[in-house]
Amino acid sequence: MPARLAFLSCPFTLPIGILGNVTTTAAESIPHHGSNHSSGNASRGKKRVLLLKPRGFCAGVVRAIDIVKIALETFGAPIYVRREIVHNRYVVNELAEKGAIFVHEIDDVPDGQRVIYSAHGVSPAVRERSKGRNLKVIDATCPLVTKVHFEAVKFAKQGYSLVLIGHRDHDEIEGTLGEAPDVTHVVSNVAEVEALELPNPDRVAYLTQTTLSLDEARDIIHALKIKFPHIVGPHSQDICYATENRQVAVRNVAHKADLVLVVGSTNSSNSNRLVEVSRNLGTIGYLIDNSQAIDPKWLAGVENVAVTAGASAPEILVEDVVSYLRQNGFEDVEEIEVMPENVRFGLPPEIVQAIGSAGGAEPVPVRSPSRRYIGPAHSIRTCI
Repeated sequence: MPARLAFLSCPFTLPIGILGNVTTTAAESIPHHGSNHSSGNASRGKKRVLLLKPRGFCAGVVRAIDIVKIALETFGAPIYVRREIVHNRYVVNELAEKGAIFVHEIDDVPDGQRVIYSAHGVSPAVRERSKGRNLKVIDATCPLVTKVHFEAVKFAKQGYSLVLIGHRDHDEIEGTLGEAPDVTHVVSNVAEVEALELPNPDRVAYLTQTTLSLDEARDIIHALKIKFPHIVGPHSQDICYATENRQVAVRNVAHKADLVLVVGSTNSSNSNRLVEVSRNLGTIGYLIDNSQAIDPKWLAGVENVAVTAGASAPEILVEDVVSYLRQNGFEDVEEIEVMPENVRFGLPPEIVQAIGSAGGAEPVPVRSPSRRYIGPAHSIRTCI
């Protein structure tokens, strides 16, 4: 797969690999798709793929998948996983083939067995149920989701009514809601904000799902501030860095493309939001699991196709899509780097201890130059 590069201000040809010759270019140097000027080494009238970066796996997804793989290698199969570890069918199927057993609820796990919580987090009720059945728990909750859980507990203890912005049927919202169910109210749009009635309008706090659209969250928060002028929120936004970065990349490139293809599964919230960003900017966008989901009619009359991937979609599916496009006349591939991204999360203590007991290498802390240090990074990285 393409090498990880620092931010570049000029075109650069990556080594030949699965994607072949790929040119990396800064986003601002790519002209609007209606321009008469070419970019990089693409000639006028030549069909091309604009491969957005950052794309695909975020640090929380890498960590969650690593946890399942390391658990399988260390403890052996079966390893039970509550819900999909991340929202991508390819990833889930690959881990299932290795011995992971995905269940919907904790009650589906035999007593005393080892279970992994998904990256989306769980409610305190699930944790209590696991304890009561003597399950050996490994927590793969994304640290940025855990941050929202901590905030929910804090605001509830301080006597606030809590407004949780997100999608009711999402696993993450289910877990966060469970931290303070008696005082938490879930809203998904501005209309629901307008209909919201709370016991003390002067004592209200809000939190958001980590995978929302930036525009969607902004509009709902604005409506909340109008209705509840004294409302308070988290010290830093809850929408995660990867969700934001991938949306910003689409926002920067969508107007330069005739079509945007987002690689991701239909139950992936952040992947769906990328499609929405593109469509809101007036560029046709589609969510696809892989190249087989591409309708050839979509490519009729198209010269520039932008390709990105949700935070739970593996690079191998992106390569599959790019290969399909090349076979259908899109010969030039330019990787458009909108911003650098270098974030890693540490592994949970249960996994670190297991690796240590097995004689594995000690984790080496790595500080990200672009983000605050969140935890020790482990040398094992996921590449599927």
